[in-house]
Amino acid sequence: MTAAVSIIDRSRGIAPRAFDRTDAATKDPVIAAKLAQLREKAKGRDALGILRLALEEFPGQTTVVSSFGSESVVLLHLIAQIDPSTPILFLNTGKLFGETLRYRDRLQDELGLIDIRSIGPHPDDRAQYDPEGTLWSKSTDACCNFRKVVPLRRALEGFSAQITGRKKFQTNARAAMEPVEYFEGRFRFNPLADWTLADIETYEAEHNLPRHPLVEDGYPSIGCIPCTRRVAAGESYRDGRWAGLDKDECGIHTGVDGDGI
Repeated sequence: MTAAVSIIDRSRGIAPRAFDRTDAATKDPVIAAKLAQLREKAKGRDALGILRLALEEFPGQTTVVSSFGSESVVLLHLIAQIDPSTPILFLNTGKLFGETLRYRDRLQDELGLIDIRSIGPHPDDRAQYDPEGTLWSKSTDACCNFRKVVPLRRALEGFSAQITGRKKFQTNARAAMEPVEYFEGRFRFNPLADWTLADIETYEAEHNLPRHPLVEDGYPSIGCIPCTRRVAAGESYRDGRWAGLDKDECGIHTGVDGDGI
């Protein structure tokens, strides 16, 4: 049976930024109490400390969502120091740069990550919604939804917690994020929430971490080929994503959990 796909339609006021909203489920007193407890435990912890908190509180039930993009190596390096067997969900949309796929393989080898799960759109969904592979040219929101949001929602089933690489500086919608949140039935940990771009670059240099090969070629933020371009001098590092469109999120950090992860 083909899974239902909810296409994002801006004309009806459905913005793909739900991931950055507070889940109504936090009104449940049990969940609210657990969230308050986790936030209290997270106070004063650095990124490694928050990661340890997630893995200790939800052993065997925590996953990392990573795009293997320009900033991903920091979070993956931190995870590898604690537990390289932590499941890592990687969205292979079918539209990624070859450099991203090779970078994923390189990091898996160099960091010793042993459980990277490559996920993508269901063949039935592909046949129904994008048989010619050109949906991106007609509706980027719809393309992101069926290639990213829906597959990731499926993959996250069964996990009680997820870890992201989201940071406050990336978009306005993320500016108020907390180190620990709750969304769509699971707790969400953001250990790099307060990191700046300078912090990321410093960490990469200090640990001699391999950078995504497209960064030096003018791509500071990397997504799918059709919706990513080089950034010109004077532009913001995210200006190369969905250039010319009123869009700065793919929807996974919005319906569930994109770049910056």
